[in-house]
Amino acid sequence: MVHEGVTTLQLDEGWQPVDQVPWMKAFYLVLEGKAEVLEHYADKLIRSVRATFTVPSVIRLLGRVSRRRGVRFSRDNVYLRDKGMCQYCGVKLGRDEFTYEHIVPRARGGVTTWTNIVVACMPCNLRKGSRSCAEAGMWPRVPAVRPKSLPGQLRIKGKIHESWRQYLADVAYWHAELEDGA
Repeated sequence: MVHEGVTTLQLDEGWQPVDQVPWMKAFYLVLEGKAEVLEHYADKLIRSVRATFTVPSVIRLLGRVSRRRGVRFSRDNVYLRDKGMCQYCGVKLGRDEFTYEHIVPRARGGVTTWTNIVVACMPCNLRKGSRSCAEAGMWPRVPAVRPKSLPGQLRIKGKIHESWRQYLADVAYWHAELEDGA
């Protein structure tokens, strides 16, 4: 039985939510002895010739989560790193209100990387333009660095199954609706 779009909440060994993964990946982690099932979807089954299993809804990894890749560069992650504040004037911005600001402008060879991008409001971005920080008299409040981790980095996409609620209670940021019954 195929369960497209069904996902599993993945917790680390310390019971902290770290990811939302496709159910099949979660099932393989359990089969390989790398995770344990904490909750399952009662109405979603996996059938083989000899056995029937329930689809895991929450798993806990039994070993450390590898963090070799670090924090992925993305618009959301830059926003989290800079705490949603314009790095020039300090105004708090919504996720749909900020712009990327190149510290060294692209017109002058600046690249789009963790160390050259900050959150900026539109007025500050326009005021600085393609000038250097010294020329514009505008410097970021906090140095632009690649973060090792970010608070509230877990992003839940789609609806949240009721069985996830107790594990997400301490997560600072999650923004999805609880699924009705399923």
